[in-house]
Amino acid sequence: MEVRKAIESFLQKQSYPEFRPRAVFFDMDGVLYDSMPAHAKAWVEALKAEGVSFSEYQAYLNEGRTGHGTIDDVFVKQKGREATEEEKQRIYKRKSEIFDGQGEAGTVADIEQVMACVSQAGWLAYLVTGSGQPSLLDRLEHSFPGMFVQKRMVTAFDVKFGKPHPEPYLMALQKSGLKPWEVFVVENAPLGVKSAKAAGLFVFAVNTGVLRREDLYEAGADVVLDNMKELATVMKAL
Repeated sequence: MEVRKAIESFLQKQSYPEFRPRAVFFDMDGVLYDSMPAHAKAWVEALKAEGVSFSEYQAYLNEGRTGHGTIDDVFVKQKGREATEEEKQRIYKRKSEIFDGQGEAGTVADIEQVMACVSQAGWLAYLVTGSGQPSLLDRLEHSFPGMFVQKRMVTAFDVKFGKPHPEPYLMALQKSGLKPWEVFVVENAPLGVKSAKAAGLFVFAVNTGVLRREDLYEAGADVVLDNMKELATVMKAL
């Protein structure tokens, strides 16, 4: 079985004694909420207003960075400099307004099956997101009652270095008090995968967006799945 082989390979590479999950670290955009199409459109429009070209595919590739990190990255590549603090504030404010203007994003298809598996297994759920989008963060309790509490969240407001830096997942690991082999990660974006792998964690990448599967494997994902129903099936086998 692909998953079993992936786990064995992971343990061997990391020299971990076992794989015994007690918690799941979830990304938010594209994992819990089907929000990436709206994020992509908002980034394209907000950056275009600054004379910066940015495609929706690039938005998916950059998903996981903090907003200011995304702005700095594109400015360095196209303008040869980082954005000023005023530029970052203005662009992210505009991006957030465009995002919120598109209406509420629904939850990702079949994510409730995944959450049921988490509850049945007695695992804890942690949120590890580069997002600072209040409209989504404020909805978590309504969408997933009792699953995510503040002490088990790492957001853009908590970190100095966003994904792909390992800091977000290392911070979640520290908060959990668990060993790296006692958790696994659910991601959908290459930068998130890189962040989790740099933190020494096992990663299921669920390709809920427009990316090629190769983008996720090249980032280091241990297993790439096509939807949440597949992930739920795998989790039951764990």
